[in-house]
Amino acid sequence: MPGTVLLLAASPVGRGRLVDAAAVLPVLAAVAPAVLSGADTANVVELADPLEPQAVLTRLRAAAAAPGPLTVYLTGQLHLDRRQHRPHLALARTTAATVRYTALPWHWIREELRLRSAADTALVVDLHADAEAWKHITERGLDCGPYTAVYGRVAPPARRGPAEPAYMKTVATLLRSGHRPPLGTLHEQALSRIPEETRGNLLLAHAGGRTTGGPTPPTPAGPAVPLGAVPLGAVPTGGMPTGTAPGVSAPGLSASWGPAVDRPGDGLGDRSGDRPGDGLGDRSGDRPGNQLGDSYGDRTGDRPGGPLTDRLDDRPGGRLDERLTNRPGDRPGDRLGDPSGEPDGRRPADPDPHAAISAAVRGGLHREADGLAARYEEGAVRTYGAGSEQALHWREVRADLAMFAGDPVRSCRAWLAVAEARLAAGQAADAPPVEAAVDRAHHQWGRIEDPAHARELGTALARLRLRVPGRRRGALEDIQRQLGRLQAAP
Repeated sequence: MPGTVLLLAASPVGRGRLVDAAAVLPVLAAVAPAVLSGADTANVVELADPLEPQAVLTRLRAAAAAPGPLTVYLTGQLHLDRRQHRPHLALARTTAATVRYTALPWHWIREELRLRSAADTALVVDLHADAEAWKHITERGLDCGPYTAVYGRVAPPARRGPAEPAYMKTVATLLRSGHRPPLGTLHEQALSRIPEETRGNLLLAHAGGRTTGGPTPPTPAGPAVPLGAVPLGAVPTGGMPTGTAPGVSAPGLSASWGPAVDRPGDGLGDRSGDRPGDGLGDRSGDRPGNQLGDSYGDRTGDRPGGPLTDRLDDRPGGRLDERLTNRPGDRPGDRLGDPSGEPDGRRPADPDPHAAISAAVRGGLHREADGLAARYEEGAVRTYGAGSEQALHWREVRADLAMFAGDPVRSCRAWLAVAEARLAAGQAADAPPVEAAVDRAHHQWGRIEDPAHARELGTALARLRLRVPGRRRGALEDIQRQLGRLQAAP
């Protein structure tokens, strides 16, 4: 199967430039696509000093949606935004004062890759960080998601002038031999050639998960357990997998516990065809998927073949019963054991419930996928409580599953419930997980065709928008305008 390669080199124009990122592209471009990808053939997309984060997001989203292996070669520099102090990849127009608006949030990259597998998804990075971002990353790590392989380095700011992307140039030089060894080996070979240039750097070599360096990063709230760390059969009385993997946290489907942070574009109008500054979608006139929150529609894919078909590893066995142990006498849906009881000692074929759920969706078994997620949600509620991150994680998974199944009513209702639950738990109205849940509910509401359901959920959404306005202006006004049209309709 053809692979996909994304070559991204970005750094600001002018005095804020820490690294001459684009200088590496001619060297990478000289490598055969198949060697860059590690596949027999590959499609290569190159982005040199892009201007707009939405443009980068569009390319990244398309690459993440492609079947087959994906390798992202990323060269650039990291800064923290002043409001939430999150790492961002600086783009051509980024300045210290405009990071939040002109740079690419690092968690966008993580979120776009969250439905893929580390077996066929890799980030190769050569990053430089300013002083503030360097301190943040060495203390807390660089969260790339639990199912993305990451190799490379993060360097502190150079003392004089823009630095050279020495690591990525060395990787490209090695690949020009026509052979791509395993990425771990390639990484070690590159480091052995440039020991002086990488001394004191944060070196990244992880098959999946949070990259760390310096002090051990703080353990995130809730059990830091990647779901693939233990067999599905090893389900304790409380109903959730157990194990230890300190320092790992990643939100969303195909991830371990954690809140679903704000998604790329904050859920508002991220289609590649949107013009900068486009307003909110008009329910009566826009094309499907051009409503508020369109990044979620694009991210999960309103494309032929279904969202997960394109996003997950293309291993054989798309049906749930082919991915899990088929025990004689079991009823459909019972193959994982009972999350409310003790394990029976029989190990299913795939240890990750998210992989089984994804396979079910890929095979069109939406009811089975939701049933499996519901069982894990029930186990999380029993063990940790209804308002716990563990339980909310599975509620978010089920909201996504409803979207994949083409049921915007159920998905909208589920996202509204998630937002209300987070607010009830004391989370702030501008907390990223809260804003993200409301944005997704808004997006799904824009796809509801039945007027009665649209009026019912629109009213609830409008009440919630009064508390959680989100980042894009006009969200509440959009709902009120659409509700007015619905009320006036015969």
